[in-house]
Amino acid sequence: MSQCEAGYLCDVCGFDVESITDSDLYLRYVLGDVSAEELDMSRERHVRCNPTLAQFIVDDHFDPVRCEGPFAKDQLDPAYVAEEETRVTRGWKRLQELPSSGLPITEYPLPEVIQAREQQRPEMPDRERQSEYAARMGNYLDGISAMKHREN
Repeated sequence: MSQCEAGYLCDVCGFDVESITDSDLYLRYVLGDVSAEELDMSRERHVRCNPTLAQFIVDDHFDPVRCEGPFAKDQLDPAYVAEEETRVTRGWKRLQELPSSGLPITEYPLPEVIQAREQQRPEMPDRERQSEYAARMGNYLDGISAMKHREN
């Protein structure tokens, strides 16, 4: 079986991460902890195989995960734990909705993550604010126009 047919194997347990809804990598992308550029270069694992993050998911549809050691919730500041539980649970709920959402991958992150990334970008010309496809198509059409202009 070719590598692409094998799916993405969990870096921790070695089993297939069968769905985006079980993906720690995509959860971290939704949360803004991983950029789109890092998705195809980062190792995959199940959400449950990353207890440091999974411990913050508080939802009736997710069996609690306990993290041991210095990063366990009971070792952290309660205010930080409350913030992370809210943030990570929201991200996990969004992750569960993605397969049926019809959203392009650029819109997977939580709205505040998208907004923060847009605010971090320096002011750009309109062409650069467009989707990558639209920008490439615009460059392509500009090139054709320039070639036609040279021919005349």
